[in-house]
Amino acid sequence: MSDHEEDRITVLAKEFTPAAMEFHRRAMGERGYTMAGPVLPQKFLILEDLGEPKELFDGELYYAATFVRRGQGTDEG
Repeated sequence: MSDHEEDRITVLAKEFTPAAMEFHRRAMGERGYTMAGPVLPQKFLILEDLGEPKELFDGELYYAATFVRRGQGTDEG
């Protein structure tokens, strides 16, 4: 990993609690990850080339929790 790279993992869940608890269940803190922000319900779209975005999961909202681990050489906490 270079000084500016981040390792990101995002988990999706239909309900808030499973997404929020994944940080503890998988011991993400012990593995050097922090939460990138709040766990929020989101709609997901995918782009293929320059075409119109297509909804994933039939447009349903999923709670997303993103965990980030910064490169070993960064000065960030």
